[in-house]
Amino acid sequence: MKSYFPRTPRYIMRFFSKYTWRFLSDKKEIFLTFDDGPTPEITDFILAELKKYNAKATFFCIGKNVQNHPEIFLKIITDGHTVGNHTQNHLKGWNTDTDSYIDNVLACEKTIQQFNNSTITQKLFRPPYGKIKKSQAAELIKKSYKIIMWSVLSADFDTTISNEKCLENVLKNTKSGSIIVFHDSVKAAERMKYALPKVLKYFSDKGFVFKAI
Repeated sequence: MKSYFPRTPRYIMRFFSKYTWRFLSDKKEIFLTFDDGPTPEITDFILAELKKYNAKATFFCIGKNVQNHPEIFLKIITDGHTVGNHTQNHLKGWNTDTDSYIDNVLACEKTIQQFNNSTITQKLFRPPYGKIKKSQAAELIKKSYKIIMWSVLSADFDTTISNEKCLENVLKNTKSGSIIVFHDSVKAAERMKYALPKVLKYFSDKGFVFKAI
């Protein structure tokens, strides 16, 4: 299955320099992100693990999942985490015309606003699959969205890799300022549940702090 980089190459970051791939930091801080939720039990597991380490994270939510599970979505917010937009229906930008894509992002924004009782101070967006057309990105940037990508991909979504490989992807490639991707989805659950607790302990023991974007 592998058609991805566990660590995003610098040439990709430079070429798509309008996107946020990592944070330049001299502090021991890491930015965990979770895509595709909220999902019953799985998101709850993540929230419980984060709480053990007083870790904060950013959840890029699918609008239809927010509609289906508003109580979990609100738990993310009340626990002090940040939420971002992951489209209403998990659209792949490369396969979608720009107008339809933007409409779907705005539908997700409306859903998030409907269920979010707090004030959103920034508009964060991550394209599903990491696939987005230049025209789509330009429109979102015009609408004040920050497009958040990643520097470290756990690959928990890849059913062909072992739990140990998923963990190695993160431990081997993470450093100060890294943005790490996990998923709160059924497909990724086994590998994520194995790796996340170990990632939190490993870096916490080394004095790192986990922050939301």
